[in-house]
Order: sequence, then structure tokens, then C-alpha cells
Amino acid sequence: MIGIISYLTFFLTIAFILAIAVLGLNLQWGFTGLFNGGIVAFFGAGAYGIVLLGGPPRVDGLGGFALPYPVALIGAILLAGALALLVGLATTRLRHDYLAIATFGVAIALETVVRNAEYLTGGAKGLRGFERPFEAMIADPFYYNLFFLLIVFMCVCAVYWFLETLVRSPFGRLLRAVRENERAARSLGKSPPAIRLTSFVLGAMIMGLSGALYATFYAFISPQDLAPILTFQIWAMLIVGGSGNNQGAIIGALVVWGSWVGSGWLLTAVAPQDIQLYAGSIQYILIGSIIVLTLLARPKGLLPEKLSQMRYTMQHSPTPGRRHET
Repeated sequence: MIGIISYLTFFLTIAFILAIAVLGLNLQWGFTGLFNGGIVAFFGAGAYGIVLLGGPPRVDGLGGFALPYPVALIGAILLAGALALLVGLATTRLRHDYLAIATFGVAIALETVVRNAEYLTGGAKGLRGFERPFEAMIADPFYYNLFFLLIVFMCVCAVYWFLETLVRSPFGRLLRAVRENERAARSLGKSPPAIRLTSFVLGAMIMGLSGALYATFYAFISPQDLAPILTFQIWAMLIVGGSGNNQGAIIGALVVWGSWVGSGWLLTAVAPQDIQLYAGSIQYILIGSIIVLTLLARPKGLLPEKLSQMRYTMQHSPTPGRRHET
């Protein structure tokens, strides 16, 4: 029984960590229409940032400032935001596939840097982490993993609340306006480039939080954790769950991660040994099949965007110079 609970704790911890990254992508794509193909760049900035800032001193490289965990976590999020600001200033004026290609190139460039800048990132060997928060107080690994799952779940709830508040505010309506008709938004005196840049940076900071929690959980980060497959997984989660809906983003993360883990277990337990050699490739096919089936059955995802309520609110909200009849 304890083994089952331990496995479910591990599964939910990783699923919720990835759900945070999906929520960040949902802000960029679902609400603003920004196609970010470089998710792993901002995920990696948060992951490496927290290890460099909060890890023990390094005798063979830069970093290891041993900062308190909350300070290191905030620093990692800000590092992801700073990277997004630099990237966004250069790319957010691009459209659709051009933006996707540019941001994907940034992700490849970052992965190359962390693989070769051994003095800073540990190179291909990666970086060891640090003592996780309250780990000394909770000596039992079983109970500590339950405690860390609670921390991750609270982070998911905080990000969800923040995004729900944001998208229901006037700024959230601006995001949708830029997504739907940029020319109309500009005609109202708004600045679409500034709105897109703000959304891009905020989404990347949320991805940085996800990466920081990931590196904290494993107490290790390496270039292998920044493979392009992570971007594919997070996009699959958003497509399956439903873009433009934060609840859908979380549900999509649970469904796709469950399918990924479940297919791996099934291939290991049932498939012949010669087929198990191709388990990774078969998993890609299965996840791709899930996306195709979802698009055929529910083109807008399991929980599509709720536009009717938003339109009702906009139509019935008081506006200067307009008389409302009952």
C-alpha cells in the first residue's frame, strides 16, 4: 500500500509541476496567441537558476551561492523572466510560424550553452542540487515527498488563481483582443507589442517556476532534462486539455502525463523484450495518437475556452455614454 501511495505521490508531483508550465503556455498561446516553441529555454532557466543560486558552493565553477530557498526560487523566476524579456524584445513582433521557429532556436541555443559551458552549468554532467526545503526536519523520504507534493499543489493553485484573476481583468480582455484582432485593438489606442511582450514574460516566469520546482524535486538538473520532447509534451497537454481554459490546461497535464507514464509501464510489463528497445518511439506514437483523436472528437480540447460567458460580461458591462435597459 505504501508503495502505491509513493508512486502516486511521484506521479502527481511531476504532473502538477508540468501543469504549471502548461498554465504559462496557456497564457501565451491560449489567451494571447503567441506560439512559443522554446518552452524548455525558460523551464531550464528556472531549473539552472535555482541550483546555481541555492546550491552549495562550487570549487570548480561559478555559482553555488547557498541562498535561502525562497530567495533562490524568486531569483530563478526572475532569471526566466529576464531571458524572456530579451527574447521577447527580439521576437514578439514576429507572427505564428516565424515566432515558433525563432523561439525554438532560442531553446536549442540554450541547450547548447548549458551542455558546453561547464564552468557555469556543469556541462553534460549537470549540476547537483541542494538540501530541499524542510528536508532536515522531515527525515522520512515517504513523508517528505507527500509534503513536497503539497507545496507543488499550492503553487499550482496560486498560479491558477493568479491567471484566473488576470484573464478576468481588463488586461485579460486586452489579451483576447490582441489575439482575435490586433488592428482593432490598435485602433482603440492600445499597444499590441507591449501587451504581447507582457504576456510572453509572465508566461515564461511561470515556466521558470515549473523548472525550479522540477530541479528542487530531483535535486539535479542536466541538459538531458531540456530535450525538445519536453516542449512537445507541454504543447500536447495544452492541446488535449483545451487552450484558453486554465482548468483544461491542468486536466490536459494529468491526462497526457498519465498516458505517457502508463504507456511506458505497459510496454515494460507486457511487450516482448525486442519491442521494448523501441519503447520511447512507441510512446511518441501513442501521444501523437491521443492528440489526433482529441482533435477529431473534441477539436477545442477536453475543456474548451468559455467564450459565451466572456461575451455576456462584455456586452452587459457598463460603458461610458451607454444607457442600459432592463
